[in-house]
Amino acid sequence: MGRIRSGLRSLLRRKDPDPSRDAVTRIPVHLAVIMDGNGRWAKQRSLPRKAGHRAGAENLRRLVDACARAGVRYLTVFAFSTENWNRSADEVASLMDLFVEFFERFDPELADAGVRVRFCGDLDALPQRILEVIRTSERTSRGRNGMQLVVAFNYGSRRELAHAAREIARDVAEGRLRPDEVDEGTLSGHLYLPDVPDPDLLIRPSGEYRLSNFLLWQAAYSELWFSDVLWPDFSERDLQEAFASYSKRNRRFGGAES
Repeated sequence: MGRIRSGLRSLLRRKDPDPSRDAVTRIPVHLAVIMDGNGRWAKQRSLPRKAGHRAGAENLRRLVDACARAGVRYLTVFAFSTENWNRSADEVASLMDLFVEFFERFDPELADAGVRVRFCGDLDALPQRILEVIRTSERTSRGRNGMQLVVAFNYGSRRELAHAAREIARDVAEGRLRPDEVDEGTLSGHLYLPDVPDPDLLIRPSGEYRLSNFLLWQAAYSELWFSDVLWPDFSERDLQEAFASYSKRNRRFGGAES
């Protein structure tokens, strides 16, 4: 990842079509990324799928570095979905091994960058060794005050919403909440990480145009940006292109056009 300057810049500049002025690229406070296309990347190179996942993990290091330098405050990445258990046992095992290796090898770099690591998903259903890595990573990084890296692992948005509904129902049943008090804020407050703001920009590479059960509630007003580039090849230049596109968006949140 390399050493990140202590003063994270909050703005990037790009060349504007009008040479008489500069255009400022707005940086999203919260960026979400669906890291998709690892298997196809490997297939194109006649490599096993696990080679694609390893290349994708290496690219995550580069993304974290680029986002931290740009001034992103929250980066949420879709690493393993609740549906990924349907893949072959060998592929799931290699993904779990890669998860452990990633945090064992690169946590010192995350620490140098001041990156706090958090996780969201159905974590209690994970194997014990994975859960131990998660708890250790969260505990040791809690005091870091740089960018927050949120890893969605064993995550599915529908499962998260069902979890929130159960928690709310329990509060109602036990008298801590009245049914007429339940509103959007109540549901948001029972999600996995209620203190994390909704993503401003959601990126999906690999040529797919769907959310795939990722942050369905949180992404209600997120700007979406799609790319045909497979995740292992997604570069900082692609990231800046997404930021430039985001800068041109008029985010009205349902209000009238200005």
